[in-house]
Amino acid sequence: MKMGRGARDSGPRRGSSGGGSVVRIYGFHAVSAALNAPRRTLVRLYATAAAAERLAEPIKRRGVETRVVGGDEIAARLPKDAVHQGLLLEAEPLAPIDISDLPANGLVVVLDQVTDPHNVGAILRTSAAFAVDALVTTERHSPEFSLALAKSASGGLEHVPLSSVTNLARALEQLGDLGYWRVGLDSEATAVLGGEPLSRPLALVLGAEDKGLRRLTRENCDLLARLDLPGAIKSLNVSNACAIALALTTRGLT
Repeated sequence: MKMGRGARDSGPRRGSSGGGSVVRIYGFHAVSAALNAPRRTLVRLYATAAAAERLAEPIKRRGVETRVVGGDEIAARLPKDAVHQGLLLEAEPLAPIDISDLPANGLVVVLDQVTDPHNVGAILRTSAAFAVDALVTTERHSPEFSLALAKSASGGLEHVPLSSVTNLARALEQLGDLGYWRVGLDSEATAVLGGEPLSRPLALVLGAEDKGLRRLTRENCDLLARLDLPGAIKSLNVSNACAIALALTTRGLT
């Protein structure tokens, strides 16, 4: 494990190992998951002495360049108030997968312009818990898959492959051609999610809290369904809705 004190720098840089943009991941769970993910190419780790000791085994196994620094130096490299827990990892972005590479009997989550990094991070964490095969997002109107998103995902980013598409309506058409049953979550739908049996392959489609599903997205779903909520509030934060929806769909999924 190579350690040393490095000069202070600022923000993301180009990665020397692959030429791609370097992403930054902070926080114990997110960094630990990245260190233990073989598909993640690591560039450099900044860690306090205590944090480096906690992760000594994966650091040694991966052979990542590690700079032991003070917590203040790590904080200076991150957005204000980021809770880094003594760890900041620079790594190459994970390579996205193509829609055509999705499993024939898969379960995927599709996001229609969900832009809040904390929501997308929470959705990734939930998706990892439910063994979702991929998260499909748009290239535009999606957050950067690093920093606060990676922290909120708490390691989920390393376990759920990403598929970034330029045109979501066309991607939904492709999913349909692959045999995926496309279920859009809509608080005003007449059908109730979980009210009828669902089968794989299945794509659960979620829209942004304020706008919901766009027209073309709705038109490319096979079913629009709502959560059957007994209380006065009938719509939820999109990450909470995703968790409930995945619990309902996977319970009876064949």
